[in-house]
Amino acid sequence: MDAFVITHAVIFTVDSRNWVIPDGYLHVDKGRIMSLGSMEGLKLPDDLPRIDFNGDALLPGLIDCHSHSSLMRGVTENLALMEWLPLYQREFRAMTAEDAKCAAQLVYLEALKSGTTCIMDMYRFMDQCGDAALELGIRANLAPYVADMPGKDFFSTVAENEALIESHHDAGGGRIKVWMGLEHLFYCSSGAYHNAVARAREYGIGIHTHACEQSAEEQAVTEHFGKRSIAQLEEYGVLGESTLLAHCVWLNDDEIKLLADTGTAVAHCPVSNAKLASGIARTPEMLEAGLRVGLGSDGNVCNNSLDLFEEMKFGSLIQKANRLDPTSMPAQTLLRMATIEGARALNLDREIGSLEVGKRADMIRVGLNTPNLAPILLDASGGNLLWNLVFSARGSDVHSAWVDGELLMENRRVTRIDEQKWLQQAQAGAQKLYERASQLDAPASMTN
Repeated sequence: MDAFVITHAVIFTVDSRNWVIPDGYLHVDKGRIMSLGSMEGLKLPDDLPRIDFNGDALLPGLIDCHSHSSLMRGVTENLALMEWLPLYQREFRAMTAEDAKCAAQLVYLEALKSGTTCIMDMYRFMDQCGDAALELGIRANLAPYVADMPGKDFFSTVAENEALIESHHDAGGGRIKVWMGLEHLFYCSSGAYHNAVARAREYGIGIHTHACEQSAEEQAVTEHFGKRSIAQLEEYGVLGESTLLAHCVWLNDDEIKLLADTGTAVAHCPVSNAKLASGIARTPEMLEAGLRVGLGSDGNVCNNSLDLFEEMKFGSLIQKANRLDPTSMPAQTLLRMATIEGARALNLDREIGSLEVGKRADMIRVGLNTPNLAPILLDASGGNLLWNLVFSARGSDVHSAWVDGELLMENRRVTRIDEQKWLQQAQAGAQKLYERASQLDAPASMTN
């Protein structure tokens, strides 16, 4: 449908006012939001197709700011980051383009079915990932795992990154965006960083890389480069408004200020950081400094789940527990990080991230007729439903999802592809990939 109207929805706009409409409508035409408001003010033609939400919630589509496609969920467990990475890299050394397609299909399908309509993915053979995203219809940002240091030739190359820009950037009517991707300071030469900065300016695209994920990693960087990660990235000219850094767990006050001053964004991955024993990021200080901070799952291999509802809850609770402060990171803050702040981190906030007139209709329907979200007590700020969406909801509560006003999932059934076929392909591909990867020795550490 080019044009339709959603009626009788509890609308969380997540706009600058955090406007909540307890009984609202939203009008979509040609993929964009034309109007929205209270049902009492609805004045649209009666013959316009209508979708009656019957009191369900309408939210902006969730935005995952850092993920890694993978077929190796649950394979490398009970390890800290520095021990985990060499084993994880066996997947990249053994994988094929076909594996990458299967991995992206699996990850993007899980993301969409749990309410994520936009994802930042960092992987190999990302032309295959782009094709998977185009088939499913999800909005995807692609940042190849570029590495050019000796012994890291199983990652992507600068040439592959540039070819991906030519083949996939702005594909799908703009749903696909290509970034310059850099794995890590130990994996990339200074030339790779300088080239990424030059190409980002040339093409008008972003830069995505990892930084400051674990204390031992930061110590190793300092010993090798003679300075900490953020200072080294500043020397390479990487920091800036077009750059998104994943993790940033181990930032000091000066580094938080520097990222804020340069306009650099952060993808915060609380579940992965906890699982890999990386630590607890200083997210409240980042937000207080004015940093753009979105949420990231870090993918199924690092997190085991792509459910951003889980990420919102955990992202709040871990700060409350660590700081012994129940007021830290309230529900509204996490909902914004999963939507409009994620869009800001990806420099897409003019198009998506909130439900506002003129923006693209990327949105999800959350079914509320379920025990884990009852009872519902609404008021002008969302009432208990705001808190329940963050602390009680889960991805399986998402009923429907739209991107650009196109219905990609209805009643938990995806509309464009054969879900069972994709799952069967992922299962078959994972088994073969695991067998190949298991035969490879892992390097002793991430630095060699």
